[in-house]
Parts: sequence; structure tokens; C-alpha cells
Amino acid sequence: MMTELEAYYNKFNEEKRLNSRHGQVEFAVSMTYIKKYLDRIAEDKSKSPEDIKILDVGAGTGRYSVALADMGYDVTALELVKHNLGLLKAKKSSVKAYQGNAMKLKRFNDESFDLVLVFGPMYHLFGDDDKVKALSEAKRVVKKGGYILVAYVMNEYSVISYAFKEKHILEVIADGRLDEDFHTRNKPSDLYDYVRLEDIDRIRDACQLERDLIISADGAADYIRPYLNKLDDEEFKYFIDYQLAICERKELLGAGSHIVDILRKSL
Repeated sequence: MMTELEAYYNKFNEEKRLNSRHGQVEFAVSMTYIKKYLDRIAEDKSKSPEDIKILDVGAGTGRYSVALADMGYDVTALELVKHNLGLLKAKKSSVKAYQGNAMKLKRFNDESFDLVLVFGPMYHLFGDDDKVKALSEAKRVVKKGGYILVAYVMNEYSVISYAFKEKHILEVIADGRLDEDFHTRNKPSDLYDYVRLEDIDRIRDACQLERDLIISADGAADYIRPYLNKLDDEEFKYFIDYQLAICERKELLGAGSHIVDILRKSL
């Protein structure tokens, strides 16, 4: 799996995706909430940014790590894929970047970080066991009262986009890649594992973490890429404002391509 994943990211232009219009929506919404919880930590603990320690697990090319480091936070990044790690290090930021696996954070001591991001690993971990291992490790290294923000890719986005929009429905039905309830049946060779809200709840419950909030980071953005690209800058700003206004709405959770579960480790 790791070989296939590395081969995928060696060819996939992650920087281009993150800087695309739909990627900018996901980033803007996620960063708004990351900053909200960092401000809460600063207030609760009377800490300045340089005293707040952040771990970015599955940091990719450093889109979040570098931005947070530039704001003055003490940021450590862990990334599995050497190609992505190289791009992150080439940015010459203050981020302390290492290669590593989300399920084995043995480099880090218990309760070392105020906030942990797990943006990426859950996309590529298959089955509850590995997801629980990754989330349990994030729980171990975050301080009591600290926060873990976990991103997932959602089932309905996959079904609508791949099965119907790209006309693979007959193929995936024949291959048994959808169950009778249209929940995807993924395997490591598929590279991505798509989930529903009940799957996220089950993983969180297994780790005995408290949910503070859950948000849809990008909503309809991935579905309407061509239309976002046609908006001028002022119009696009309003779309980001729109997504920020609706991202907590329960009836829309799970409909977008990415969701962020915001969890707290009890005191």
C-alpha cells in the first residue's frame, strides 16, 4: 500500500489542488477553525503563539504547517511520503519536519502538543483498526484539554462524483465496490477510503474522545469546480463566506467531499 501511495503522490500535484479554487475553500474554512481553537488554547492557558505546540500528522507539502509557523506557532510536521516531505522542507520555514507513520508517533512523548492536526492520514487508512490506531496516537501525544482536528473524505462525494458523474456506476456495482446501501467498499489498492458520519462516530467513540464540533470543510466546492473558476475574486470571496456560514449545519454534514471532526482530550 505504501509503495502505491508514494507512487500516487509522486505524480499527484498536491500543491496545485490546494491552490485551486475548491482547495482554497477547504483551506480557508479549516484554517478559520484551527485559528479559533488556537485562540481558545491561548486564552485558556495564557499562552502566546510561540508557546503553543502544534503537530501536523500527514502534513503533505506543508500547506497548513507552513502557514501556522508563519503565524508564529511552534509547528512540527510528520509526513509519510518522501516526495511531499521534500517539498515541505524546500519551503525553508521554521517547521520541524520528519518522515513518519500516523499510526506510530513513537518519536513524540505523551502529552507533548496543544493541538494535533490529522489532515490526510484517514483518507488512506483502511478499516476501523488502523484509523483507531492513528487517532489513538494523536490522543496520546496531545495534552489534556487539547484539541485534535481530524479530516475525512466522504462517501457520498465519492459515489456521486465517480459512480454517477464519471459514469462508473455499472462497473462498481459489478465489482462489488458498493453495498446495497451505496456505502463504498474500499481496499488499499483504491488508495482512498470513504466514510459516512456513523463511521466517524464509531472511530471517535472507540478512542473515547469528546466531540466539540464537526464541520463540512468544503461543502459543494468540489462538485462545482468549473463554476467556482468562473467567479471573479469578489464573487469567490462570497462563496467562501457562504461556506463558512453553513459549514456547521447538520443537514449538510457528509454531503461535501471533506469533513473535519474537532475533538477534545478530557482533563
